[in-house]
Amino acid sequence: MPARGLRLLGGIEGIAAGQWDALLPAKHPFLRHAFLAALEKSGSASTETGWQPLHLLAESGGRVRGAVPLYAKSHSWGEYVFDHGWAEAFERAGGRYYPKLLAAVPFTPVPGPRLLVEEDAPELRRELVAGLTLTCRRLSLSSVHVNFCTAEEAELLESCGWLLRRGIQYHWHNRGYDSFADFLAALRSGRRKTIRRERREATAIGLEIRTLVGEEVTPAVMEEFHPLYLATVERRWGGAYLTPEFFRLLAERLPAMLVLVTAREEGRLVAAALNLRDEKALYGRLWGSLESHRFLHFELCYYRAIDFAITRRLQRVEAGAQGEHKLLRGYEPAWTRSAHHIRDPGLAAAVARFLRRETRLLRHRFAELESLLPYRRDLQEESSTASSGRKET
Repeated sequence: MPARGLRLLGGIEGIAAGQWDALLPAKHPFLRHAFLAALEKSGSASTETGWQPLHLLAESGGRVRGAVPLYAKSHSWGEYVFDHGWAEAFERAGGRYYPKLLAAVPFTPVPGPRLLVEEDAPELRRELVAGLTLTCRRLSLSSVHVNFCTAEEAELLESCGWLLRRGIQYHWHNRGYDSFADFLAALRSGRRKTIRRERREATAIGLEIRTLVGEEVTPAVMEEFHPLYLATVERRWGGAYLTPEFFRLLAERLPAMLVLVTAREEGRLVAAALNLRDEKALYGRLWGSLESHRFLHFELCYYRAIDFAITRRLQRVEAGAQGEHKLLRGYEPAWTRSAHHIRDPGLAAAVARFLRRETRLLRHRFAELESLLPYRRDLQEESSTASSGRKET
């Protein structure tokens, strides 16, 4: 127990789903008890894979009033906020960087709340922050990291002395489009022509492309998807974590939040893009393919996602980490945030210097990326104004 009223939970199934989900400010799919339980129960996020669950709970009056999805990590893989250089520098200097604590959703670079509290108890967030630093000290760990947190949480963590780090993702924003053609009309003519050509070539292959939603994404379909995911991850990076059982559990426990865009050749699944959704956004998560087809990745991952968001009146599509090629397809740069508490003063000072330099470079880069957006000149100012709320001051 890190402190009175706080305790660590060795697995998400140690708390009732209703108690955990009651703390979520919205129906965010990746923070749902069912999603975290699928990761842990399937062995995808476990002590054996370097993700030991240590969820932090704040309890009062016999009920859970706050929580943090928390893991002890023996490496930095699967996080998408890269601190490998910090670890190497500290260990060359004789320190021990691992294990560390990480507040995040495993393998999921989707921004969202990390300090979960009851709606009428926002003051508990500060207690959770204190609980994280206390846990780090009592377990004699090097650091605590809160990845892809909200802007409000980042501000709170910085006020508590944590170091802030920024990153850039690419999100598509729905500005009231009635159709994909309506979206294309907002682009410069050259980009309209290119996207139309890419879509024609992707569909001319002769594959059967469908968007499966909800109960259509059955456990059997997810079983078909896993080899595609495995082949793609192993081909590009190696070290695939997500097991067949994880995908099956998603279909069983969270069907309403699944959107799977599939491409079949004579009935055989050859490529697919897995998304999750809530009431406001579609989140592109995983792409898998057994064959290489020109522009098929763009069609399934980006264009079909935009089409779905327009049809369902969703506000945005979050296309995940990295990928500047998304800019030319209408996805705009958006800031992400993480916060870091490092116990060793020397390492903390070095990381702070690094972050100041990195932040300056990222601010320049953000402006450059905005200049590459393909929207018509008369709409560019509107787009820039809308994105200003996502910029850091």
